[in-house]
Amino acid sequence: MALMRSIFSAKKFFGGSLARTSKVPKGFLAVYVGESQTKKQRYLVPVSYLNQPLFQDLLNKSEEEFGFDHPMGGLTIPCPEDTFICITSRIQG
Repeated sequence: MALMRSIFSAKKFFGGSLARTSKVPKGFLAVYVGESQTKKQRYLVPVSYLNQPLFQDLLNKSEEEFGFDHPMGGLTIPCPEDTFICITSRIQG
């Protein structure tokens, strides 16, 4: 089941086109990950990640690139998906 993982693709959790319109479960936040301006994947991450230095580095990169104007309408992290998954898997420890 997708909830057993700390991060998961919103597409896998909510299914297809509902991923961008469905509510985020309590205790999670939605982030959009990817380098391409047109193709980003939505992930749900635990809010506890906000306190983690590795995740804060991703947020700093996002702030440098986008400020508070996120093109996807939600928090956008401008890094390759595999990098995001690698970093968040280290947080899961």
